[in-house]
Amino acid sequence: MHILFLLLLVFATCTYGMDGGDVLRQIDERMWPASYEMHRKLINVKSDGSKREYLMYTLKNGRDRVVNLFLAPPEEKGRVILRVGGNLWLRIPDVEQALRVSSMHSVVGGIFNNWDLMVSDFSAEYEVQDMKTENDIYILTLKAKSKWAIYDKLRLRAGRQDLLLRKLEAFSNSDTLLKTLTFRDIEDFGGGIVRPAQVETESPLWPGVKAVMVFAKIRKRELPDELFTVNFMSKIDDLRF
Repeated sequence: MHILFLLLLVFATCTYGMDGGDVLRQIDERMWPASYEMHRKLINVKSDGSKREYLMYTLKNGRDRVVNLFLAPPEEKGRVILRVGGNLWLRIPDVEQALRVSSMHSVVGGIFNNWDLMVSDFSAEYEVQDMKTENDIYILTLKAKSKWAIYDKLRLRAGRQDLLLRKLEAFSNSDTLLKTLTFRDIEDFGGGIVRPAQVETESPLWPGVKAVMVFAKIRKRELPDELFTVNFMSKIDDLRF
């Protein structure tokens, strides 16, 4: 019991003494392993209550390489989105050439855009402008530093002890709130991955509409850079666990 208390005390001392950049990097590390694979479900909910669900398989390597394969619904099955840095491509089955797509558009419709689906590390695209604490929560204000970041400013709320996200607010360059993401249901996925299993998104620009992302499986996996190329997009389904 005394050893556990000392470990918690050391952890709290280390995290409470970090600057904003350190905190943001720690949030990235706890939310996303450096290299991983995962299954997730996206649920778009319209203002009339009707729903449309998507099942996806995702691979990530490093700070800016992400590839996403759609498994359902049937009309979307086999579609692949690839992100390398600020570049995104969409591959549609039976279409020979992948198409360049914009981060701000959405291949799934609704509130989640392509950047939301393919985000990797916040610290790769944003720098901390301000950090303050409120009870047991860090509040970080981030400013875009990369040319491909589609939100000018983000405001993150994360636990001071676990450094896991609780809420994210995205703003335009005119300081207009574009959307709010709320992170819930912290779950142990195994392999040292403990993070929220659900993200709910709402936007004042989409009254009565919301989107929910549910993470089913996440595990660390070493992935070579060669998988994150346009030529390999048609073979992503062969890698699923």
